[in-house]
Amino acid sequence: MALTSGTRLGPYEIQSSLGAGGMGEVYRARDPRLKREVAIKVLPQAFSSDADRLRRFEQEALATAALTIPTFWRCSTLARARARRT
Repeated sequence: MALTSGTRLGPYEIQSSLGAGGMGEVYRARDPRLKREVAIKVLPQAFSSDADRLRRFEQEALATAALTIPTFWRCSTLARARARRT
């Protein structure tokens, strides 16, 4: 599901697409609570019932959360959300 600018995922507001790959799509978004830019990775809906893909996605999130590279966006939240168009 391609998300458009202005779509909300939980508290985050999608700004633009950053890219897509085998595990899903990545978007630039804004966190209005913390007033910062974030990257959001969205899995295709078909993967939501695939236990192996969900496990790999969680492993990826845990690995990136552990990184401390200044130019790398770390994972700070792992959640399920439904998109809302604004």
